[in-house]
Amino acid sequence: MAGEGRTERLVKPGQLDFPRPLTTVDVVIFAILDDQLEVLLVQRPAGAGEPFPLAWALPGGFVDIARDRDLAACAARKLKEKTGVTSPYLEQLGSWGSATRDPRGWSATHAYFALIPEEAGVLTPDARWFPIRESRFKEKLAFDHADILATAIQRLRNKVEYTSLPAYLMPEEFTLPDLQRVYEIVLGRPLEKSAFRTRILSGDMIEPVARMRRGPNRPAQLYRLKQGSEPVYFVRTFNPPE
Repeated sequence: MAGEGRTERLVKPGQLDFPRPLTTVDVVIFAILDDQLEVLLVQRPAGAGEPFPLAWALPGGFVDIARDRDLAACAARKLKEKTGVTSPYLEQLGSWGSATRDPRGWSATHAYFALIPEEAGVLTPDARWFPIRESRFKEKLAFDHADILATAIQRLRNKVEYTSLPAYLMPEEFTLPDLQRVYEIVLGRPLEKSAFRTRILSGDMIEPVARMRRGPNRPAQLYRLKQGSEPVYFVRTFNPPE
């Protein structure tokens, strides 16, 4: 008789007949601080059984199927819980999974990157900003977070070439030179002033406010990101000046 001698596992309707991997979400958070690109990390706990105790890591954690309607909701929740900040921009970066990335078992993480202005919120005690120099980060991180961070840095630099993403790094009010400087910090090179101004204003993502910034030089018009503004994709990249 076919199947004789085998012990078959009875599975109730709706149950899964295979082990499930650990599922987490991690967030790479960028900001411009002290005129340089920085990433926000959290220090892992030192409790018994904790992997990578006291190591620095990307903020994140396990998906809560009762609280998180989707991965983006989990990313936003973990961002706030682990760091104390919120972000006007979250983008899915990619997924990483293997039997070796987490000593607790086979795990998969879905990574996002976030852009926040300097004054986005008060940090939790375990969170700290780290500078990114020459598009590289040299600190040792927990799990495979160094690989995830390197991918996020490259994604950000690539997208800044043809999008308005740096606007999400700006404070509530800023000047066009302020915005150009943020672009230049991320790209690592200067941009031509008049061409930059023309492209940004034609993108229709910022609007002037009824105030000027006054200082030792000419008053400068202040702008803000339009409410509910989506990222703008430009037809051409920001080419280096000749």
